[in-house]
Amino acid sequence: MFRVPFLIAVALAIAFGGGILSAMWALQASAGFGAIRLGVWQAFPEAQTASADPYARSHRAKAGRLLYGSAEGLVFTATEDEQGRRLNANCAYRLHGRTPTARTWTLYAADAGGRPLPTPASLPSSFNARTVLRHQDGGFDIVISTGPQPGNWLALPKAGSFSLILTLLDTPAAGSSGLIGLDMPNLERIGCGHG
Repeated sequence: MFRVPFLIAVALAIAFGGGILSAMWALQASAGFGAIRLGVWQAFPEAQTASADPYARSHRAKAGRLLYGSAEGLVFTATEDEQGRRLNANCAYRLHGRTPTARTWTLYAADAGGRPLPTPASLPSSFNARTVLRHQDGGFDIVISTGPQPGNWLALPKAGSFSLILTLLDTPAAGSSGLIGLDMPNLERIGCGHG
């Protein structure tokens, strides 16, 4: 007598539970379709526009992140160095070169969720176009490590993987035609271990 309603209830629980879990997994797995890759840097230019796919919109809404208009800004993320090795705080890295043309830009180290890494207030945890020391040709070198370095130094916590977030604000690169031929800064590993 109770067998049929019980089986229906189990089937509905599996269907709804599976649907909810698969949607949550899809939101965690991707920020949307249409990624571009320039060296170690990856961006989703369509994720911030009105034509963004539903997964990109949901991903941004779930994270509570500010959406830039298509001509306002572009967010690039690096999770690996030039040799394809995952970024890890046990190693030191050198970011060098130039950023594409932009009114200003910001750079910081982030965790897997895109949140800035916790560092003591007295240590440099981010850079922008005004605070970075530059060479005469306009390029820059930033050392990213746990130990202090002379010049531009971005502090990391003692251990764990991280990503670098480079945001270009008010840049022609955010337009649909500006993504080809951009020169992005290079990211190379310069050593590992704390010895």
